[in-house]
Amino acid sequence: MENSFIQLNDLPDEILLIILKKLPNTDVLYSLLGVNKRLDTIVQDSIFTRFLTFMAPSHDLDRITEPILSRFYFEILPKICHKILWLNLESVSMDRILLVTTYPNLYGLALHKLTSERARDLFTDGSYLIRIFKFQLLSLAIHISKCKERTSSIKDINIFIFTQILTKFKYLQSLNFSPFDDSDYHRLTFDDFDYHRLTFGISPPNILSSTLLELSVVVDSYQDCLYLLDGRFNQLNKFYVTICSSNIPTLPVINNKKKLPKLKCFVLNHESILLVYNNILIPLLHRMLNLEELSLYFVCCNVGIIDGTNLKENIFNYMTKLKKFKFNIRSIIPFNNQVNLPSNENIKNTFKNFKNYKIISYIDYFPKANEFHFRIYSYPYPSLYYYNITNNFHRGLFNSVSDISLYDERPFEHEFFLQIAKSFPCIRKLRIHNWEPQKNDKQQCSIIEYPYLRELYLVRIHENYLEQFLNNTKMHLLNNIDLHVDYDSLQTVTGNFTSDTRRINCGKIECLILYHRPDISLDLIEDYFPHAAVY
Repeated sequence: MENSFIQLNDLPDEILLIILKKLPNTDVLYSLLGVNKRLDTIVQDSIFTRFLTFMAPSHDLDRITEPILSRFYFEILPKICHKILWLNLESVSMDRILLVTTYPNLYGLALHKLTSERARDLFTDGSYLIRIFKFQLLSLAIHISKCKERTSSIKDINIFIFTQILTKFKYLQSLNFSPFDDSDYHRLTFDDFDYHRLTFGISPPNILSSTLLELSVVVDSYQDCLYLLDGRFNQLNKFYVTICSSNIPTLPVINNKKKLPKLKCFVLNHESILLVYNNILIPLLHRMLNLEELSLYFVCCNVGIIDGTNLKENIFNYMTKLKKFKFNIRSIIPFNNQVNLPSNENIKNTFKNFKNYKIISYIDYFPKANEFHFRIYSYPYPSLYYYNITNNFHRGLFNSVSDISLYDERPFEHEFFLQIAKSFPCIRKLRIHNWEPQKNDKQQCSIIEYPYLRELYLVRIHENYLEQFLNNTKMHLLNNIDLHVDYDSLQTVTGNFTSDTRRINCGKIECLILYHRPDISLDLIEDYFPHAAVY
């Protein structure tokens, strides 16, 4: 170990910096601060002290241990506190970190893994967070992942927190009020806001800000989106919104006419079916006179096919300053009474004037659903997720995508899963929806590996696909997998939890979520999944 240190210490500063910049800043500070004067000077550089993250990755819960945190509390943070500009914290340690010393230059704070009740307490009048940082913070990110109270109270708590943040932090320029998981607890909704009952002893104030430049939120409906874009944030420059429901705004619609000349970047992700493309979304986009960056991700139906012609007539012709346009749009067309539907070549031709863009398009026909799906997207692919991938999937490399779903009415053969592994090397979450049995499930195949896969949803499937993933001669799984599966399918594929060919991969399951499980003892299941928590 001593020889290794001598070799490290003998390296020139330039080489040391190249090596250390590849490590988490907290690891660099914990390992090298206090070793000698030279290393102290290097690791106290702003490169390693500006942005600190005290969060254990979900697959590496032991990396940031209590002894490591204790050394930061008592030795490291007091020494470098004036150099820290941004902190990423999680609930379990944030109080001690924020109170152990002062941070005179801290301008950004991200708080993760909060319960809604904990978040409410943090932003209540008189809390240390407001008392210490209300004149200091410029950027704030909130991640609420759990709620102990009844579900109906989440709306009240979220509105309270959102209001408190924009009211108490006087110079806030950037707010991210959205999570990094599938939690429903983060959704903001302002339905019946004018009639909102008294919450936490105060009347609902008029939420506004003249300093906010960037806002990222997850809301329930378009009504909520329009509420936030009615002019109450008159300096807003960037707006990132995820809309969860398909609810059509009730009349009269909140102001959808006031121009938004300050807005330069708009990113819309619509998680459910979009039903208001022509009457709500397009008028909203026409208010953004000076937009330079636009990203649209949605599935729509009952509006015809959205192709290059549609995008040009409805969007491009109204946005003369647009420099970047990213999109992933799927149009669903019922087969009934449809004639003269365009071919994929026709769709491609509508993008011939999009000179600076590479556009991918393909068409799927689902006879059982009696639907055509027309998908268009810009490439390189713009999103972190790619849903409803079919056998017609256009091959490519999607390094940024971590969440995918597979859907088809034709079977997914082994070669398809192999191609998915090649095209999506970084997927962490995979869902499959396919009831069709594989035709070549008995043939000898190469073993497939998804090196980062952590969550696997195999609920609405033919048993072939469960067998594929649990058979270690076909699929190599990592440890710490969360598996969502139908109980009957699992019982059949594992031979009532006795099959030896499934044991290796079943031993790698960390969390087993059973759907339609009968009221029986879990002893047999727990023996077959020795490392899994069973739900």
